[in-house]
Amino acid sequence: MKDEFSGTLFGGSAPRTSDESKPVAGSPAFKLSPLGRKLANKPKQHWVAFIDGGARGNPGPAGFGVAVRDETAAKVADLSEYLGHQTNNFAEYSGLLAALRYALEHKCSALEVVSDSELMVKQVNGIYKVKHPVLKELYTEATAMVKRLDWFKIRHVLRGENRVADGLANAAMDRGMKK
Repeated sequence: MKDEFSGTLFGGSAPRTSDESKPVAGSPAFKLSPLGRKLANKPKQHWVAFIDGGARGNPGPAGFGVAVRDETAAKVADLSEYLGHQTNNFAEYSGLLAALRYALEHKCSALEVVSDSELMVKQVNGIYKVKHPVLKELYTEATAMVKRLDWFKIRHVLRGENRVADGLANAAMDRGMKK
């Protein structure tokens, strides 16, 4: 069964199958980005940012972790930050923004983001609407940064496939809580 959605990062509505890993014709993976570059093929030179955010108590002490790797899986950077008293979703978006900011500041034009936040991934891919006003601001900031890249992809993984970013997020929360 196909779903219709609108408000994707790349504009318009696009049908998808229930298996979101396989876009159908007309979906963002087959459209042109705002910069006019095809999104279907991953460039040879690109970075992968594994991101995670968390809050203990939700809301509660929060932090994010970002593990940036190049196309050979070599470490580019590990980023983490304590965010104070925030929600888990705020922390997830903060990780996304940190990854995008880092890529842009370091002249990376092709970025794949990997997250265990199904909600955020579906929001960024235009499948779910962003309703919370604070998250809308973060989403808007993220979409503006994505438009500055030549190629971008965000995908969901299970928590176990995101251990490094999870560890960085937990370390940030520990630092902030002085554990």
